[in-house]
Amino acid sequence: MTQDKFTPVVSLSKKILSEHDLCDHCLGRLFAKRLGLASNKLLGQKIRKKIKSKNKKCYVCKNVFDTLYFYLDKMKEASSVYDFKTFLIGAKLKPSVLDRDDHLRSQFKLKGIDGIKTSITRELAKQFSRKTKRNHNVADPDLTITVDFKTESCEAHSKSLYVAGRYVKPVRDIPQKQKPCQNCLGKGCVTCQRHGMTEFDSVEGMISRYFFDKFGATQAKITWIGGEDTTSAVLGKGRPFFAKLLNPKKRRPKIPDKIQSDKITILGLKQISKIPQGPIPFVSKVRLYITTENPIIPENLVKLDELSNNTVAIYEKSGKRSEKNIHSIKYGVESQNSFYLFMKLDGGVPLKHFVAGEDIFPNVSDLISNKSKLERFDFDEVNIH
Repeated sequence: MTQDKFTPVVSLSKKILSEHDLCDHCLGRLFAKRLGLASNKLLGQKIRKKIKSKNKKCYVCKNVFDTLYFYLDKMKEASSVYDFKTFLIGAKLKPSVLDRDDHLRSQFKLKGIDGIKTSITRELAKQFSRKTKRNHNVADPDLTITVDFKTESCEAHSKSLYVAGRYVKPVRDIPQKQKPCQNCLGKGCVTCQRHGMTEFDSVEGMISRYFFDKFGATQAKITWIGGEDTTSAVLGKGRPFFAKLLNPKKRRPKIPDKIQSDKITILGLKQISKIPQGPIPFVSKVRLYITTENPIIPENLVKLDELSNNTVAIYEKSGKRSEKNIHSIKYGVESQNSFYLFMKLDGGVPLKHFVAGEDIFPNVSDLISNKSKLERFDFDEVNIH
């Protein structure tokens, strides 16, 4: 720092301090960028020594920098339950502090300098990093810590994790989705411990409970690759799913290849960088158990062969039309009024409508000229296309 640059800084500092008392941090902040210096405090001390000014109560921050040790203890306490390597500090200040900072910069036409909030969070980050041996990361932190100077409190929130896996459901009478907490309707409250659910008697509930226990996550948002009825079984390698884990406390727990969770099994669970966006195409092998209104005529049943390597058109109430592929089909008679249908088909076909002949063409009821009803269906395989 040259004397040519420092002299006008000293001159302006005298003028500012004649009207407003400033701490070393706030005084140095006004000129640190201009002089290319990193430490606001050291620059403030140097300026104050040069002009022989005493350090009084700061007009802008009211000497908040002298109380940072108090907030650092709260930050350490709030972050102690989290596994993290990087962090970001945020701050909530009283509006009066921000107003005084804006007034000072406007009064003396100080441009291109850091605001008081930036100065405080930077100092907190520097000291917190020194104490915890963790790295400050603005772009993509594992943990975000928000210090509220208005309420003298501190909150920590971790970056979401994303996982992919499969589940096998060999038993029936288990719904896929969990009913939300009746108190908050799934948003998360004290009653449900912020989970959004109070019971865990579904596929979603059992998978989520594992995430709560293993990762310490607050909530789990699951993206399903297709769905099934409560009475359906999911066999083979299981149904794929993706999940977003909110506010996890553990980021790198050891995950076994096979997880037995009550009545389901979770397979191949692994962390991924993100969940695929948009519709995810998939192909299912499904076994349908069908009853008919009239006795089955074998000659009519043969007409189901027309579905193999063909497409079906699906008409929605909104007027939208879509087509799905039927890749293969097999069938067999079980009784006079019942048969099974084994199909490999694209995901997204409403199976009950496909059997009953409601807004899907061709369909089972029309092809065999016999009003049909899907009693239940099981999945033998589900694969992302």
